[in-house]
Amino acid sequence: MAPVAGRPFLFHVINYLRSQGVEKFIFSLGYKHELIEDYLSTQFPTLSYQCVIEDQPLGTGGAILLACTKAAEKNIVVTNGDTLYKVDLHKAAMFHNHNKAECTLLLKPMNRFDRYGVVELDEEQLVNSFKEKQFL
Repeated sequence: MAPVAGRPFLFHVINYLRSQGVEKFIFSLGYKHELIEDYLSTQFPTLSYQCVIEDQPLGTGGAILLACTKAAEKNIVVTNGDTLYKVDLHKAAMFHNHNKAECTLLLKPMNRFDRYGVVELDEEQLVNSFKEKQFL
């Protein structure tokens, strides 16, 4: 709900995803979930969405797993509500389907990434490993 350009950051995330063709949303919420639920109901009354509430903090993976229990479609897009970078979701979906992939990661190259984890890829762009963030 942090403001960016006069609106909550979530506003920008939702509208960007909608511009990429995303029509349904599942929000995995925890602490102060009521604020986000109120915001969604008042500012996005026609948005097709549902919310799942974490009874206790589940971490990123747990939150994703919880949200996925509500997904009705075979293929879904998972993103964080506090992260946004431009990506062509249509192109990503075509790649995903063409390769009959179980999971496709969209990654952003970073120079200063000490506060992020690292994904190591092989020559064929397949994941070799995940390395947790390492604070210096």
